Amino acid sequence: MNTEENVNGEKGKLSLGNLNIADLKFDSNGLIPAIVQDYQSKEVLTLAYMNEESLKKSVDTAETWFYSRSRQELWHKGATSGNTQKIVELRLDCDKDAIVVLVEPAGPACHTGAYSCFENVDSSGESSAGVGVVTEGVEEASIMSDRFKIINRLEQVIAERDGERPEGSYTTYLFEEGVDKILKKVGEEASEVIIAAKNRSKEELTWESADLLFHWLVLLREQGLPLDNVLKRLEERHGK
Repeated sequence: MNTEENVNGEKGKLSLGNLNIADLKFDSNGLIPAIVQDYQSKEVLTLAYMNEESLKKSVDTAETWFYSRSRQELWHKGATSGNTQKIVELRLDCDKDAIVVLVEPAGPACHTGAYSCFENVDSSGESSAGVGVVTEGVEEASIMSDRFKIINRLEQVIAERDGERPEGSYTTYLFEEGVDKILKKVGEEASEVIIAAKNRSKEELTWESADLLFHWLVLLREQGLPLDNVLKRLEERHGK
């Protein structure tokens, strides 16, 4: 599903592919759950509900519209706060009774001012139960997942800082200063990496590489480019 055409085939609007909205399985109250997810960090931002009218408005405006079960009325996310959510893609589950809405948020998703309504939920992927069962191949996969866990966490934290803009945060400072400042830092850290390598200092190279990686992730966020796109391109090149 992309932004080529909408359900009526009009250019420039969101698409539900070949699926007619009438084919969706709304519940007895005429609602369907909509899971809103950050397009870049892939973090779940909120769970809301849409009816047929709010879904059509979402498709037509490329911004999220929901149905409030408590107020029994439509509401446009960010209409009063300015924290709108630009829809990048809509995905349906196999039963056609739930929607994933991938968005570019223009601020916090939660009414509390938090980036995500689920930010207190452990997103590390680790089980607290500690079952202790390891099958062949699973242990290695777990080790590889843990190896890059900090990258996932950094991406989430950077997305949170971008959405919430807490005072005193260095990441907030970078976003508010804008792309020129971020590019300057990327350039500076890249130069420091080169110098560290020329100095044959592993400790210095480790430190500067970490700084470069952090600022590169901030740049990707500022540019609206998901890390997944970069990884996909690497995978395509490796396949060749």
